[in-house]
Amino acid sequence: MHKVVLKTGREKSVLHRHPWLFSGALQDVKKGIASGETVNIVSAGSKILAKGAFSPDSQIRVRIWTFDPAEEIDAEFFKRRISNAVDLRKRFIPPEDNACRLINAESDGLPGVIVDRYADFLVCQFLSAGADRFRQDIVQQLQEIISPAGIYERSDVEIRGKEGLKPHAGFIAGKEPPEFIPVNQGGIKFLVDVRKGHKTGMYLDQRDNRNVVRELARDKEVLNCFAYTGSFALAALQGGAVKVTNIESSTDAISMIMKQAGLNEIDSDKFENVQGDVFTVLRQYRETGRKFDMVILDPPRFVSSADQLKRGCRGYKDINLLAMKLLRENGLLVTFSCSGHLSPELFQKIVADAAVDAGREARMIASLGQPVDHPVALNFPEGRYLKGLVCYL
Repeated sequence: MHKVVLKTGREKSVLHRHPWLFSGALQDVKKGIASGETVNIVSAGSKILAKGAFSPDSQIRVRIWTFDPAEEIDAEFFKRRISNAVDLRKRFIPPEDNACRLINAESDGLPGVIVDRYADFLVCQFLSAGADRFRQDIVQQLQEIISPAGIYERSDVEIRGKEGLKPHAGFIAGKEPPEFIPVNQGGIKFLVDVRKGHKTGMYLDQRDNRNVVRELARDKEVLNCFAYTGSFALAALQGGAVKVTNIESSTDAISMIMKQAGLNEIDSDKFENVQGDVFTVLRQYRETGRKFDMVILDPPRFVSSADQLKRGCRGYKDINLLAMKLLRENGLLVTFSCSGHLSPELFQKIVADAAVDAGREARMIASLGQPVDHPVALNFPEGRYLKGLVCYL
């Protein structure tokens, strides 16, 4: 087995069980190590510390599989890790909820591996060189442990390019999924398009936060920004909202909102769908003096890398400021960021600065995050990407 040797004094992160090793932590690496190949991680003092997957094209040069040098990276390894991840979900996800994340990459001890369940189907993402190299072993263990009707792949994401991998999507095993898979999550019925939908089909990570919106929405007029297929709208209307206005740029997503409203037996006169850019529409509402009792902001990631942080912060501040201008007295702002490069503390400061500029007094009444099926390993704080605040203005 090939090895990579750490520079003197760079073993601290490994000893603290962080699963990433950046290129700058390594001494000169011998040529001939294949992409995704398992390597021993060796200290400058020649002690084997861990085993990981080598990625010659990524700044994250090694993603660690195990901190036990004696553990083999083979089919049994993946069986253990997958079984442990599935068992966690069985303990905490109600059986009637048939849509959840089964494997959450590094936080489940499988760097670069995402597996989501939609009813009887699984959707996988292999996002790292190591995950891609062992895809067949992973798929085989998923079939044996879970026995899904079918497995589909949605590795059609930009991050694979940083690993020297091409985007890939398509049918893997079992039977082909239908055009729309009906699922239930938290008492809401959804139709999931695993071929074209965002991420692997839907935003599973907002499970708990939809419940929060449902509890707060009674008798309120709600503005749902970046609505996508309307999951927050459905939650608000189930909770007794008098009306929800959805703003969404995609005609396909708006069409899905209508389908899902019918699936949940929600009257069409209780929601309004506005196609357009959220920033533009909010400015129009500000100019016309339109007001709401609750505004939900669930934008796409504004910060994808460290060098985008300053610009992304401006975007988050602008959108929160606009939203606050539209809230009635005693209104609620439910605002999110899914940018991993943005810390919870910085996000709270951005929202606070937006309140000052909007001339509003805002109090945080809840801090929101990821649900139990998106756990965050304590040795991997980068896994905490979803941040949310409920603010009373």
